[in-house]
Amino acid sequence: MNDNGVPPSAAMGRVLIVAGSDSGGGAGIQADIKTVTAFGAYAATAVSAITVQNTLGVSDVFPLEPDLIVAQMRAVLDDIGADVVKTGMLQSTAVIEAVSQELDTREGLKLVVDPVMVATSGDVLLEDEAMIALRNLLVPAATILTPNMPEAARLTGRAVETLDDQKRAGDALMGLGPSAVLVKGGHGQGPDVHDVLVTEESIEVMSSPRIDSVHTHGTGCTLASAIAALLSHGLDMREAVSIARDYVHEAIVTAPGFGKGHGPLNHMHPFQRDE
Repeated sequence: MNDNGVPPSAAMGRVLIVAGSDSGGGAGIQADIKTVTAFGAYAATAVSAITVQNTLGVSDVFPLEPDLIVAQMRAVLDDIGADVVKTGMLQSTAVIEAVSQELDTREGLKLVVDPVMVATSGDVLLEDEAMIALRNLLVPAATILTPNMPEAARLTGRAVETLDDQKRAGDALMGLGPSAVLVKGGHGQGPDVHDVLVTEESIEVMSSPRIDSVHTHGTGCTLASAIAALLSHGLDMREAVSIARDYVHEAIVTAPGFGKGHGPLNHMHPFQRDE
């Protein structure tokens, strides 16, 4: 294994990212590209929206038309192809429907759905009615769904505040049809972060020490993209999630400390060595 957990002999995987742009570079497509690249996979993109944001928050959002988003997807898939598609910020029902319809025409793609609803700063990024479309169209097609606790609560209509709540939410979301659900526990309480991976075979709790840091902007995007990159290399789901969690943990620990608010992670830490 290389330091990032990818077998040395693995062919370069291809990940198509359908998500919004973050001008601050900490989340969104910018974080996705950095992460996929760090895992030795090839990142292509279909931009869904342009956001004006930094570590202090989102000040404006400029959505792209669904036809333009789909045109980007087709341009990539018809030429370069993809092993995995990772979706992030899809802000409207029309966009979700268009992306879902395009994915329905493709065979053999794994799908990582990060149901981006609220930015780390608290800014809402998903319209209320679009959440229903997300739940009905993309969630059932997902190879893995990666909600945090507030997102899982919104998708299930149930409070998700404890580890037991995470397990129940993951089980309920599995009922919608995805192959796996990872209910992330970063919004929980206590000295440890508990992420719950639910598959048809098991419910597994993966835990790590909670890091006291404000430099957590883009953790959700980063984790989902790390999983996507690892799946593109052919790793199984549990191994992909485990390695991706370790990567994000170290990216928070070694965060560069940029910005006056919720700062970005250190996506390139696998390439940095102590002198």
